[in-house]
Parts: sequence; structure tokens; C-alpha cells
Amino acid sequence: MKIGLFFGSFNPIHIGHMAIAQYMTQHTDLDKIWMVVSPQNPMKEKKTLLDQHHRLSMVRIACEEDQTIEGSNIEFSLPMPSYTSDTLVYLEEKYPQNEFALIIGGDNLDTFHKWKNYEHIIDNYSIYVYPRPNTKGSSLEGHKNLQLTKAPLMDISSEFIRKCIKEKRKVNYFLPEKIWTYIDEMNFYK
Repeated sequence: MKIGLFFGSFNPIHIGHMAIAQYMTQHTDLDKIWMVVSPQNPMKEKKTLLDQHHRLSMVRIACEEDQTIEGSNIEFSLPMPSYTSDTLVYLEEKYPQNEFALIIGGDNLDTFHKWKNYEHIIDNYSIYVYPRPNTKGSSLEGHKNLQLTKAPLMDISSEFIRKCIKEKRKVNYFLPEKIWTYIDEMNFYK
């Protein structure tokens, strides 16, 4: 089985994340998407980060009606900070029957050369890139393992959603309905 790994803080998960995951299962050769909740992205600040178990719960709730997309806590038991290269080694050892690929945004491709062991990753794994606004492009774009997709441009961010919630602005259409209910009931991001 070819599994696409969609890493993220998912703080919170929103319709943009879900649309990209569904696009990848429907328009690429990926059989399944694992939305890997990152406990702590080494390139992001932790100050507004909701507890990893709440973020995982939201991802699993958002995915419960689609058999091709699921939430994963695979990085919860790995050393922190979480590095993609380390997670890939762990996954290959634990699930040798599967082939793993990465799903990243064009903005991540711009900084991919800063990732730990990025050369090993791009030389050994397929990487599916979805478009993001204001990306600069990368010298890696011609690499044989890199696939630039034509996924719809999704200019929605978790940061925008958190800011709106804090400012008491409506964002329910930016989130799967059950996620909005979960956030509202738990009083998150207020």
C-alpha cells in the first residue's frame, strides 16, 4: 500500500487540510493518507499549540467518515523535536510492507533544503507538493521524486482560524462541522 504522510500541527485541522488530503487520494497514486499530528514542529513556536491529544482527537473526528484518510499519532512516542527523516526511518521499520511518500505544501518546498537529512528524503521518497500562495519556487522542482500537483489553491491557515476565534468572529464554515462543535464546546483558542 502506498501511504501519503501529511504532517502538520493541525492546530486546528480545517477544510483546507481535508480538501488537500482528499485530492491526494483521488488524483494521485496514493492509496491512503495518514494525517500525522506533529507534537512539535522544530520550525514553529509552541506558544499557541494546543495539547497534542486534543489535536489528534480533532483530526480523527474530521477523518472518521473517509476510509482513505486517518489521523496518526506515530510521532507521539518518538524523540522531540520531531524530524521527518527520523519518522520515516521508524515507519519503514514498523511497516515494511508499505511504501511511504510525503505530502507537503509549496511553502515547505521553498525551505526543504533546511530540513534534517533533506537530501536522503528526496532521493528515497516520493514527495507530492500542493500549491500554496506566495511561494518562491525551489531548485529541487526538477527532481525525479518530486511531483507538483494541481490541487486547488487553499489559502486557509490554522493561524487565521485561531485569530478569528480569539476575536469572536465566526469561522464555522472554515472547519468541518464536528470540529467547530468540538472547539466551541472545549472553549479552545478563546
